[in-house]
Amino acid sequence: MTPPSPRFVALTESGAALARRLQPCFPGSLVHGLARRVARSDTRFDDARAELGALFAGGEAIVAIMAAGIVVRALGPLLADKHAEPPVVVLAEDGSAVVPLLGGHRGANALAARIAALLGIAPAITTAGELVHGVALDDPPRGWRIATPTRLKATAAALVAGEPVELVVEAGDADWLAPVSRGSRDRAAKRIVVTDRSTAQGEALVYHPPVLVLGVGCERGATPEEVIAFARKALAEAGLAEGSVAGVASIDIKMDEAAVHALAGALDVPARFFTAAELAREEARLATPSDYVKATVGVAGVAEAAALAAAGPDSRLVLAKRVGPRATVAVARAPHDTDPSRAGRARGRLDIVGIGPGPADWRTPEVSHALRAADAIVGYGLYLDLLGPLIADKPQHARALGEEEARVKLALDLAARGQRVALVSSGDAGIYALATLAHELVERGDDPAWRRLEIRGMPGVSAMQAAAARAGAPLGHDFCAISLSDLLTPIETIEARVRAAIAGDFVVAFYNPASQRRREPFHHALALLRAGRPPATPVIVARNLGRDGERVEVVELQALDPDRVDMLTLLIVGSSATRIGPSGVFTPRGYAGKKHES
Repeated sequence: MTPPSPRFVALTESGAALARRLQPCFPGSLVHGLARRVARSDTRFDDARAELGALFAGGEAIVAIMAAGIVVRALGPLLADKHAEPPVVVLAEDGSAVVPLLGGHRGANALAARIAALLGIAPAITTAGELVHGVALDDPPRGWRIATPTRLKATAAALVAGEPVELVVEAGDADWLAPVSRGSRDRAAKRIVVTDRSTAQGEALVYHPPVLVLGVGCERGATPEEVIAFARKALAEAGLAEGSVAGVASIDIKMDEAAVHALAGALDVPARFFTAAELAREEARLATPSDYVKATVGVAGVAEAAALAAAGPDSRLVLAKRVGPRATVAVARAPHDTDPSRAGRARGRLDIVGIGPGPADWRTPEVSHALRAADAIVGYGLYLDLLGPLIADKPQHARALGEEEARVKLALDLAARGQRVALVSSGDAGIYALATLAHELVERGDDPAWRRLEIRGMPGVSAMQAAAARAGAPLGHDFCAISLSDLLTPIETIEARVRAAIAGDFVVAFYNPASQRRREPFHHALALLRAGRPPATPVIVARNLGRDGERVEVVELQALDPDRVDMLTLLIVGSSATRIGPSGVFTPRGYAGKKHES
């Protein structure tokens, strides 16, 4: 297993130094440092137990550079399902010992082994199967499925005890199991069977290797439920194991078909797509070619051709096209383990992510996961720089401020090539940022391939949320946001919205208030506010939130200095109810006057 990109968690400066030494060897990793003891880290925390618990709950791989007891006490109450736990490794501060504590077969053993190799020490791996045979029965190669997990414990115990075990291989590449095979059918205490068949195997430990590809074609709009049910029925009637299905394949015009992706999701395998020209190369191997299908989509059979194309040139059909009410399926078998993700094209995916104001601890785990999973990152150069080591190993495509449309088009084009792309915005990508432009360009239809993409928005901490939190709770009652940039909105429209916000007595967050050359809209808005709000109305002036040089001030409306406002500034202007209290600025919602039942 490839070691995951971990979160190094250090409690001391020496531990953080060790983490920084290892970090370049684990692209995408981050160093978390205890704020009161560690001067330099990617993100800081105050409570070690809470930090470990949050990372564990978020599924992050953890390298804890501290005493093992601290980690045990922090994570013990969170332990539930060992098959779902992320890898947790404990590393001594002086680099003298590394122990995979949890998730050994989910990456912790590999992570510990990698760290040990870098430090020139031996990892303290304690899983019995690996110690005796160098093989972990519960950690098969990628794509393999364990059909009878309840047999794992007894089989592993027999191996550790030196009892004979019979190995029966009907499909796939089982060389990884060779060290545990010793014994004939008559003498063996246990059996291990490797097969792509769904037939019962008695008391054997059964593995399904990834040798089958399920080809599928369906009518436009076929429901996921009916396609999944039909495919499963076809596999069952053919005696083929779902666990040996390595991928789902179809023609590229079905790339946006929900039922195809739902089928792949139900089988937990990738979906791959081929052009009609690519599928046409398989016509000589088709069992049931169709002139009608060829006239319709340009190839004599979608399901059979897609299955064969994805399974490889040495594959053969083991289930010829089976026709259902709204779908067709076929199955090809490869002579060896197959990885369909290396053939055809994946449906491209565009993740439009908001990274918040910049610091890692203001970025959501969902966004961090998306950035680590991306094949390419697109964004304004400053925002990419803020991400630092998290995307150090990723292809990065930076575009200048003002080139928003070019930036989004590039992200869409990269995704249309089958990549998973992260389009980065500061704050929240859906608030005065790039998410709207992306959807607008897809609707405009400059490239039909964009409509086949999977597009997901991932929220971030917005500038107005950050400013409000820094200053108190000014958004506690009704509020609105207005951009003062007249580059895309006429100044007359902006002024009408400012008047409406004043009339409605909303707290107002003003984005893009002024630049060096564009100051007129802000002066107009300020004049309207001073005419419509009391002079002592609180105004929060927030600049460089979450970054070096952060400044958050609270002034009265009458004292607001326009020269201190620029494009890095966000303003929050209070309503008639907003006030400055001893603990910060807040807008009461009315709890004090609420009547309570006795």
